[in-house]
Amino acid sequence: MPIHYLRSLTARNRTGVANRRLGLALAFVAGAANAGGFLAVGQYTSHMSGIVSALADNLVIGETMLLVGGLSALTAFIAGAAASAMLINWGRRRQAHSEYAMPLLIEALLLLVFGLLGSNLERHRVLFMPATVALLCFVMGLQNAIITKISKAEIRTTHVTGLVTDIGIELGKLFYWNLGDGTAKVRADRARLRLLSSLLGMFVAGALAGAFGFKHAGFIATVPLATILVALAAVPVLDDLRSKSMRV
Repeated sequence: MPIHYLRSLTARNRTGVANRRLGLALAFVAGAANAGGFLAVGQYTSHMSGIVSALADNLVIGETMLLVGGLSALTAFIAGAAASAMLINWGRRRQAHSEYAMPLLIEALLLLVFGLLGSNLERHRVLFMPATVALLCFVMGLQNAIITKISKAEIRTTHVTGLVTDIGIELGKLFYWNLGDGTAKVRADRARLRLLSSLLGMFVAGALAGAFGFKHAGFIATVPLATILVALAAVPVLDDLRSKSMRV
């Protein structure tokens, strides 16, 4: 794959095409981590709707341990998003080529840590299960904040509720029967519909790959996901290292 193509995916200067390409890649990784994570820990970690609802349920029925676990997951997701914003703004203040790439490298490292933690789940489930769930939630918050900031909230990759809703809206406009004169016609945004459908498709493809990988290969399936993220982030990071060496 050409170096300039990889550089464009997480470069400091953004284009709509680069945002879409990066969003598709991250949707695949998110789907794989979410589905594989469910096989590992029995919980989906990419969206907070279910976790927040479970918090309310567990509070009402008095399940203290589950309540604490849910709060930990929610806090970890928020912390991941906050960490992503801090890393991006830190890089931006220093005009780093890797302002968007560094969070992806952190995500790759944390996925490998997830693989290491997961290998101890069966032997030390009580100890490692809460840490593993929190780690996955942190990773999902980190990734969602990256693409949200890059695309100015136009693209989300870690959950599909918004995607499916927006697809439904665009389909409703696409099949709307415009009648009469004197009123503006309802037009679907076909380009947006294609993007949303592609993001959904990549999330599903990633979920299938992640589920298959974790079922048949176990936690080593985190390695290909981390490799994808490193490939996305490596060139801008190397650009920064090269610029630093030249200044020295």
